[in-house]
Amino acid sequence: MAHPGDLSALAGLIAAGTIRAGDVRAVIGKTEGNGGLNDFTRGFFTQSLMLLLARHTGEAPEALAARIPCVLSGGTEGALSPHYMVFAVARDRGGASGLALGSAFSPPTQAGEIGRVAQIEAVSAAVRAAMADAGIARAEDVALVQVKAPCALAPGPEARSGDPRMLMALSRAAAAFGAGIAIGDIAPEAGTEAALLRDVQHFSSRVSISSGIEVTCNEVVVIGRAAGWTPGITAGVAPMRDLLDLDGVIAACRAAGLEASPAVADRSRVLGVIAKGEPDKAGHIRGARHTMLGDTDIDAQRHLRGALGAIVAAVTGDGQVFVSGGAEHQGPPGGGLVCIFARE
Repeated sequence: MAHPGDLSALAGLIAAGTIRAGDVRAVIGKTEGNGGLNDFTRGFFTQSLMLLLARHTGEAPEALAARIPCVLSGGTEGALSPHYMVFAVARDRGGASGLALGSAFSPPTQAGEIGRVAQIEAVSAAVRAAMADAGIARAEDVALVQVKAPCALAPGPEARSGDPRMLMALSRAAAAFGAGIAIGDIAPEAGTEAALLRDVQHFSSRVSISSGIEVTCNEVVVIGRAAGWTPGITAGVAPMRDLLDLDGVIAACRAAGLEASPAVADRSRVLGVIAKGEPDKAGHIRGARHTMLGDTDIDAQRHLRGALGAIVAAVTGDGQVFVSGGAEHQGPPGGGLVCIFARE
């Protein structure tokens, strides 16, 4: 991507007939903004995407945005490169079993519902709907749940927090709980408002959440294995116990059928990478103090994305990695998760 609105690569694939615009089901990408509340590169990309698809499908951009999740994370610090992954489903798909994709949208989420049981339940229902959309019958067959959750730039008194940054974290936490409950990684009775951001022992290593003001509901993408989908693509997921967990990255590669020791041997098979992480809240990594949380010049999540991105990219051999900070209840505390998409 030459800039946040650069859709020329997708436009070229559509023009060449490689991808049909009507087959696009979801987009996940990184833009070069700051990744914060005032990161408008995400909205710029979404607008550009929907306008492109509208020209080729005849649908209104608003209608496309209401059915195609566009999950964006801002911030391409360090070795990270702006990019986007397009998930398209061919109409003539078919096979015994393969990687499946489903999507769903929750009802519009009000500021007063963010970080509350209402959001947990809404995300859980949307994840189950996305599983049904993909034909994934068993929760254990889900490889990854990706959610874009809403936030409020200027939350009113009805909001759980008047701090927009805290509300963003609560939104990620509630969405993580909802998704984790839906796929059986978190017990339903654990999904309370008091548990969010506190009971860190409740997490899912198959859930990735981003939050932003550019969406008004919870947009859900579920990826896993199901019957009736053409084989050829696989997804490998593994937790990272901390920011330096190189073995976790390698485990995700191997789960996707890629040999890595530590670098991936056949990089041409790597189709996309998603990673979640967070600075350890205790201020230490393996006994050594880190300063990410106390830096007033650079946001802790920007530190995190630069460091985690370099570690993952060194293994996959490409800076086009979807690295997202804010891993509340997503992977082990102080750690995170990695998902690798690869050709079989």
